Amino acid sequence: MTRKRTLTEKAFNLQYMKKYGSLMAQGNGYLGMRAAHEEAYTEQTRGMYIAGIYNKAGAAESSDLVNLPDVAGMRIKIDGTVFSLLDGEILYYTRQLDLSTGELRREILWKNREGARFHLLFQRFASKSDLHVIAAKVTITSLDKTAEVEVATGIDAQQTNFGKQHLTEEAVRVLDDRLMLGVYETTESGHKVAIAAIAEGSQEAERSFGAKNRQLLQTVKTLIDSGKPYEFEKITVLYTSLDRDLEGMGPEEASVQKAGQTAALGYNALLAASVGKWQAFWQQKQISISSAKPFDQFALDFALYHLEIMTPAHDERFSIGAKGLTGEGYKGHVFWDSEIFILPFHLFTEPETARKLLRYRYLKLEQAKDKAAWNGYEGALFPWESALSGHEETPEFAAINIRTGTRQKVASPIAEHHIVADIAYAAVQYYEHTQDEAFMAKEGVALLKETALFWISRTTEENGRLSLKDIIGPDEYTEHVDNNAFTNYMAHFNVKQALAFMARFGQEDEGFKRRAEDFLSRLYLPEANKEGLIPQDDTFLGLPQIDLEKYKKKQGSQGILLDYSRQEVNGMQILKQADVVMLLYLFPNLVSPETAIRNLEYYEAHTIHDSSLSKAIHAIVAARCNKPEMAYRFFQEACLIDLGMNPSSSDEGLHSAALGALWLTTVFGFANVSFEEDALKLDPKLPEAWTELVFPLMHRGRRLEIRLTHENIRVVKHSGPELCVKAAGQEFLLTDQLEIKAVSAQ
Repeated sequence: MTRKRTLTEKAFNLQYMKKYGSLMAQGNGYLGMRAAHEEAYTEQTRGMYIAGIYNKAGAAESSDLVNLPDVAGMRIKIDGTVFSLLDGEILYYTRQLDLSTGELRREILWKNREGARFHLLFQRFASKSDLHVIAAKVTITSLDKTAEVEVATGIDAQQTNFGKQHLTEEAVRVLDDRLMLGVYETTESGHKVAIAAIAEGSQEAERSFGAKNRQLLQTVKTLIDSGKPYEFEKITVLYTSLDRDLEGMGPEEASVQKAGQTAALGYNALLAASVGKWQAFWQQKQISISSAKPFDQFALDFALYHLEIMTPAHDERFSIGAKGLTGEGYKGHVFWDSEIFILPFHLFTEPETARKLLRYRYLKLEQAKDKAAWNGYEGALFPWESALSGHEETPEFAAINIRTGTRQKVASPIAEHHIVADIAYAAVQYYEHTQDEAFMAKEGVALLKETALFWISRTTEENGRLSLKDIIGPDEYTEHVDNNAFTNYMAHFNVKQALAFMARFGQEDEGFKRRAEDFLSRLYLPEANKEGLIPQDDTFLGLPQIDLEKYKKKQGSQGILLDYSRQEVNGMQILKQADVVMLLYLFPNLVSPETAIRNLEYYEAHTIHDSSLSKAIHAIVAARCNKPEMAYRFFQEACLIDLGMNPSSSDEGLHSAALGALWLTTVFGFANVSFEEDALKLDPKLPEAWTELVFPLMHRGRRLEIRLTHENIRVVKHSGPELCVKAAGQEFLLTDQLEIKAVSAQ
C-alpha cells in the first residue's frame, strides 16, 4: 500500500505566502519553481530557476542564480472581475503538495461580490520524466449561472533577483497562432534561455496574443455554462545553451519542437509519466518509521522529496545551492553543505549522483588552484561560495549595519578554509563506500593531493610545532582564531589520506611525501584537557561567558547580534554551532565515549544554534552518546527549521543542508550505522517513540534493506556480494537471500 505524503495548507494567509512558496516548491533537479499562486499578490515571491544559470548584475557583483521568466502566473477574470482571494468571499480553500507525485493542487470555492459561486481547481507539476517540461491545468466551474471567463497567461520576463534584472529579451514570437516563444540571454554570462508555451482550453474561445513590457501573453475569453467544468491546460518547455541533450538543435528549436509534442499528450498523460518516476524514487529511497508521532515520518518524507528536486543529477557541472532551487537565498551559491550534509544521502542511495557532485569540484580544481596562488598558498583553495565558474563568489560585504551605516567585510572567503578538507573528506568517503577505482585514481587523488598541498603551505611554525592560524571554523561566531580543532583535525585527515591514496595508486611523489610526513608529525592537534574538553581553539575556553538562555529560546534568529557586535560575540564563549561536536560526528572514534559526552554537554551549553546545521549534528552525537531524550529533542527541533510555525523562516528558500541532515540523523544517529573495513556495524539508538525504522542502504555495490526495532535487527541483501554484519556483539555473514536477526544491544 502506497503511503500518503501530503503537505497541506488549509487556509489562505498572506503572512505565510512566501514560506509556503518555498515549502511547496516543485522541481526535478534541472529546474525548480516556487509555489506562487497563479493570481497576483504583492506579498508573494515568484521564482523559477535552472541549475547552472548564473549571472552577474554588475562587474563588482557576485553571481546570482537567475530568477527566470515566470510561466505559472494567470490573470483570471470572471464576469469582468479579476479573480483574487482578497476580493469576494472564500467558502472553501485547500492547497496540497503531494510529495509522492510532485503535483501541487489548490481547490477553492469562491463567491464573488454579486453572490455567484465558482469552484476553481489549480494543478501543476514539474515533470520528473522529462526535465524540461512544466505542466499546469486550471478547472473552473460556475455553480449558479452562465458566466464569462477570461484567462491571460504566457511568459512574464518582469521577474528579477531582489530587483536586479539579469536577462535581455532576445525575441518574443507567436508561432502558428498557438505557441508562445520567448528567447532570453543573461547579460554577463551569456547563457541563452528559450521558453515555449502552449495554452489551450476545453471549448471554443476567443483568443488573442500580445507582447508588452517584457510580457508575452495569450488571452482566451469564453462563456461557461452553469455546472459544466471549463478546463484550461498550459504546457511549458525550457531549454538553455548549457543543456547537453539538445541533439544538435539550439535551445529555441528544441523548446518549440518539444512543446508541440508534449502539448499533444495533455496534462494527465504527462502527469502519469512523471508519477511513474516518482514511484520508482520512493520505492528505492524511502525511509519508513513507525512512530507515536506521525510528524517524524512526514518530516523525513518532506526532506527526501526536496533532496531529490534540489539535486542536478543530470549534469556534473552543477552542484546543490544552500537553498536548492527553491529561492534566491545566498544567491543560489554552493557551500560545504553539498559535500558534508547532502552528498551522503546520495552516496548511500544512488552513488552515481555522489560521484557527479564530486566531479563538480574536480572540474573546478584549476580555479581553486588559482585562488590558492592568489592568496599566497600552494595547492587548491576552493571558494567558500561557488557557482558555475568555480571562482570565489562570496559577496565582499555583508548587509549594512543600520545603526552605523557601514558594511562589514565578509571574512569567510579569507579564513573559513575548512571547506578544502570537507571536499577531501567527501572524496575519501565516496571511495570507501563504492571502491570506485577509476574515480579515485584520477579525480580523487588529484583532489586529495592539491588540497593537501594547500594545508601544508597554510601552516605556521611555532616552537617546532605547526599551527593553522587566522582560521574560521564551522562556528562563525568565533572568527580569526588559531588552531581551530575542527579545521586542524580535518586538515590532518586530508594530508594523511592524500599520502595513502597517492601510494595506493602508484602516484607517489618523494618531495610531497617528505613534506606531508613532516606536516603529519608536527601539526598541533588539540587534545582533551584535564577537564576532558577539547579546546575549540587556542583561546575559546579562556573567554568570558554570559547567560545564553534568552538567545537559545530565539535560536536561528541571530538575535544576539542585536545586543552585541560581532567583535563582542567573538570575544565570548558563544557558538553559532559547535565545531567540536561536528568533529565528533565526522570522527566518532576520535575520543572515548566519556570524553564525547563531556564535550557534547559543555559545548551545547554554549551554543545558540543560530545555524540551521547545528541541531541535527547534535542529535547524532547525542544518540551515539546514549542520550536518547536529548537526541530526539534535537531531531524534532531540526525538523521544524523549515516546517515550524515561524512565518518567515523559509522566505528566501529552504535550508537544503538541514534537510540532508535529517537523513543523516536517522541513519547515522538513530540507526547508528558505521563501517569497519568492509563490515557493516549496527548499534541502534531508536527514540522511545519509534517502534520500527526501515531504510535502504547501498555499500560497495550491495543494495540492503535494514529494519530495526527496540528488540531486533534485520538486514536483507537484495543484490551484491556477501557482507559481514556486526550487531549486538555478534558477527554474521550475509549472503544472497539470507536474512539475519539479532537481539539489539540497546
